[in-house]
Amino acid sequence: MLRRGTRIDVFVIFILAFLCCPSATITAGQFRSAWPKSIERIWIGPEYWSNRLQDWRIRQGRLECVISGHDRNVHLLTRQLGKQKGDLRISVRLGRLQNNEESKSVNGWAGFRIGAKGRFNDYRDSAVRGRGMNVGVTTAGELFIGWPETNKAQGTDALALDDIELHLAAEPTGESYKLTLTANDPKTGELLGSISRDDISANDLVGNLALVCNYVQLWFRDWKISGSKVESNDDQIFGPVLFSQYTLSKGVLKMTAQMPPIGQKDSQSVRLEVRKKGSDNWNTIGEAKIDKLARTATFRIEKWDASYETPYRLAYALIGPDDKPKDYYFRGTIRREPVNKETIVVAAFTGNGDMGFPGNDIVRYVKLQKPDVLVFTGDQIYESIGGYGYQRSPLETACLSYLRKWYLFGWVYRDLMRDRPSICLPDDHDVYQANLWGAGGRAAKTMDDGGYVMPPEWVNMVERTQTSHLPDPYDPRPVEQGIGVYYTSINYGGVSFAIIEDRKFKSSPTVMLPKAKVINGWAQNPSFDATKEADVPRAVLLGDRQLKFLRNWSADWGDGVWMKVVLSQTIFSNLATLPRKALNSRIMPRLKITRPGEYPKDDVRAADMDSDGWPQTGRNKALRQMRRGFAFHIAGDQHLGSTTQYGIDDWNDAGFALCVPSIANMWPRRWFPPMPGGNRKPGSPKYTGDYLDGFGNHMTVYAVANPIISGYKPINLYARAPGYGIVKFNRNQRTITIECWPRWQDPSKPDAKQYIGWPITIKQTDNYARKAAAWLPTIKVSGITDPVIQVIDEQNREIVYTLRIKGTSFRPKVFKDGTYTVKVGEPDTAKMKILQGVRSIALDENQTVEVKIPGK
Repeated sequence: MLRRGTRIDVFVIFILAFLCCPSATITAGQFRSAWPKSIERIWIGPEYWSNRLQDWRIRQGRLECVISGHDRNVHLLTRQLGKQKGDLRISVRLGRLQNNEESKSVNGWAGFRIGAKGRFNDYRDSAVRGRGMNVGVTTAGELFIGWPETNKAQGTDALALDDIELHLAAEPTGESYKLTLTANDPKTGELLGSISRDDISANDLVGNLALVCNYVQLWFRDWKISGSKVESNDDQIFGPVLFSQYTLSKGVLKMTAQMPPIGQKDSQSVRLEVRKKGSDNWNTIGEAKIDKLARTATFRIEKWDASYETPYRLAYALIGPDDKPKDYYFRGTIRREPVNKETIVVAAFTGNGDMGFPGNDIVRYVKLQKPDVLVFTGDQIYESIGGYGYQRSPLETACLSYLRKWYLFGWVYRDLMRDRPSICLPDDHDVYQANLWGAGGRAAKTMDDGGYVMPPEWVNMVERTQTSHLPDPYDPRPVEQGIGVYYTSINYGGVSFAIIEDRKFKSSPTVMLPKAKVINGWAQNPSFDATKEADVPRAVLLGDRQLKFLRNWSADWGDGVWMKVVLSQTIFSNLATLPRKALNSRIMPRLKITRPGEYPKDDVRAADMDSDGWPQTGRNKALRQMRRGFAFHIAGDQHLGSTTQYGIDDWNDAGFALCVPSIANMWPRRWFPPMPGGNRKPGSPKYTGDYLDGFGNHMTVYAVANPIISGYKPINLYARAPGYGIVKFNRNQRTITIECWPRWQDPSKPDAKQYIGWPITIKQTDNYARKAAAWLPTIKVSGITDPVIQVIDEQNREIVYTLRIKGTSFRPKVFKDGTYTVKVGEPDTAKMKILQGVRSIALDENQTVEVKIPGK
């Protein structure tokens, strides 16, 4: 226990004198905390990371832990203990927030954590889940080094932790270190107790430094660090602008700055500044207010000149320790739109679990792929990410709980997102649901009811953080409860992306299929046959609003568009198998990971209604609209990397899809059907070829990234087939190259290998490979190259399809005999010809129609 009246020896006097030096004498390796006195703020400052975000605040110039919980801590981001031999000095002043008998009876402790290390030797990882040596004082007044239960100072007359100062000194002694912890009264300098250990390994003094508050509410101030063991890394601050996201489409720039929880007296807006071409000056082009829940500031700039690269910076005036505002900047680049680039490269991700946080491997390798666009298809966060669980209420606390997890996502990908367009689609876990059938936005008591379990204000907050930088919604009317929508399109570099919300409108299978007794998307009635009984025509997938959007989008090829891509949370088939007796997917994390060449013997096709293989009628309606524009599909959610071609009435009559593998696969799905696929290519794996999925949907499987023992470590991360997708759209060849990369592969190496079966290259027209019933005459165009051709059935006035061709000649196929209207030229200009009454001809006939497009 802390003891009064102990003699202060020379060594302790040296420590106190060294640590109590004024801030003016602090050198590069030293640190001294300083928080503004005029501000109350949840976010501590750019030099710190707090666990949990909602449990800490600064007030009256000090740091406060306002929750009595397990292992609440604050890491210093800008100082670490290096591997070099040296000394260390740390001190802090602390005291109770609640000075009552109940708070004094809590069995807790407070103090320092030194040498905190995570799994991947990165200060961010160490700040989130690092373990180190604990040094401090218990609520019973006992000093300890290591753990409170061992190595305690013994004595009597415990001192209540009302206001004391802790000092820690570390000195090398041969190959080990000696630690000395002392406590004194900060007002009188009286020594209250001390404890030493001289058996501390050198490795224990490498890593992060943190303050810890364990099951006690305390305040801290005057945190000081110095010594030759301390390394200074001032560029490791995080905030106040944490990260940015932007899109550029049709001359409109939208950008969102993600902010931390600022105080009421802090500035409530962010400035967007750019350096225009040929200028060295920064010009403010916008100022945006910070949303009170999402902590986002969103800019919308019209008439953006995308013909050159534009440096930008997001500026925020943060109240500093002197209670005066100081400008902080987050810098990036708005890239020149690649309107003439031959190949547009898209990098796509899903399932950002924290198993591999902070993702240095995947970020480094994706940068080598030189993507033009980033696509995050969902589950940017999980409820478990970052530890400490999650909170659903009250609203403000629930927002902070989510934001801490969202900040981890930005901490990983901010260097990718700061200088290239990025697209985020929130999925089920992003809104704290294991599965989501949004049922048009209604309120739900349980996930299976259909609707949202979390309140609408919270759902809108989540969507604002992830989607507010997207172009304006196609139809902005909110759904039930006032929940917003974000489905829209982006035209970038000639590629048009349709962003759809395949969760928000989807019906609940529990409600629609009472006979099946569905729980969490799985039929529990063993007699229920999903291939015959699961299709309920009135069940909704995308809904009428989004089907209308897709129909119009598929026909719109203006703005120089030459390729169409649909982005959604999940794919429109159910590519998964489970052991025969499994009734749901809970067994997946426990399934044995196969070795190369192994093939499970008792797997059968799964019928998981979380996939968009259900509802079948809704799925087919969506695919019919997508194929009218020869659209390729990129999705995620299923964790299992795959490339398939959809079928509606037959195999191969609709588009191709890439389901990207999970970044960190905590739920390793697999595809090991008992029978080999039909029309399988020679030498292809048994699980490829033509199949009906668990709902009876046609699909052709080209490649699957099944979980397999890879030999790479850490095994729990790399054996579950993690990775990302790369899709390359070639302007000149009108081809699509689909790639699926393991997380551990360096793509710059000559021997780098993708998952088995990739890369795959298809033609754009393969996305509507439906067999022709007849043909129209060959269209030969003069006066324009690469025109748009649209075919309209004159019987029902429906658009059959629209395509920007390559060159000047194209022979349209049709799917029934009849007469058709053919539009040829450049949409939305005078360079357009309309041919009416064009009659279909037999497959073996060949006629030509010359079309001369008028000039200006």
